[in-house]
Amino acid sequence: MGRNVHLWAHGWWGEPVIAFPSAAGFAHEWQQEGMVEVLRPWIDAGKIKLYCPESNVSEAWTREGDPSWRIGRHVAYEKFVTNELLAFIREDCHLPSVHPTVLGCSLGGMYAALMTLKHPMLFPRSLSMSGRYEATNFTEGFQNSEVYFNNPLAFVPNLSGTALDNARRGKLTLVCGQGPFEEGCIEETLALAAILHDKGIPYERDIWGKDSRHDWDWWQKQLRVHAYRLFS
Repeated sequence: MGRNVHLWAHGWWGEPVIAFPSAAGFAHEWQQEGMVEVLRPWIDAGKIKLYCPESNVSEAWTREGDPSWRIGRHVAYEKFVTNELLAFIREDCHLPSVHPTVLGCSLGGMYAALMTLKHPMLFPRSLSMSGRYEATNFTEGFQNSEVYFNNPLAFVPNLSGTALDNARRGKLTLVCGQGPFEEGCIEETLALAAILHDKGIPYERDIWGKDSRHDWDWWQKQLRVHAYRLFS
C-alpha cells in the first residue's frame, strides 16, 4: 500500500474474522457503529477474534479521477489483504494455515464477496450486507481487465473449468433489505444470487422487508441473525 494501515483487533482467541469497513473506510468503524458489540458474545467466549482493517475505498471507488489509477489502488489493497494482513493474522493467532471468514456492509460487502469469490481457499466464507456488485457503477463506465476481475456481475457468469471449481469451494451469504436507500443494492444482490445459483457456487440469499434500511441499526440486526449461523 506504500503506507501504514490501521487495524483494530477485538478478542483473545477463536476463529479469525475480518470485517471490512463501508464507504467511510475507517478501521474503527465497526466499533463506532455498534457491530463489535453485536459480536461481543462470540468475542468474549473465545469463539472468534475480530480484525477490522481500514480500506482505501476513497482512493479506489468513491472519488473522482483517473479510473485506471483508482482500480490499481484496489488491486494494491487486495494484495495487502491476501499477503500482509493474512500473514499477520495467522502469526497473531499462532495458526499458520487458518482461513478467516470475511464480513462487510455496503461497499465492504463487495470487498467481502470478492475475497471469497476470488480466493476461496484463503477466505472460504463471507457475509455481505447491502453489498454492491456492479463495479462499473464506480468507474464511470470505464472497463479494463482489472475492473472486470473485480466486478462480480461481470466475471462470475463467465467462470468455468478450474476457476469455477475453485469458486465452488467457498460460500457467500448475501443479505439485503428492500427499504430506504437500498436502491442498487437489492437489485445487484438478487442478480448475484441468481448467478451463483446458475454456477453452482454455494450461497445463501436473505432478503429483508421494506421496513429495513441501508443503515447500521439494520446491519446490526442482520449481523446478529447470521452470527448465530456462522459462529455458534
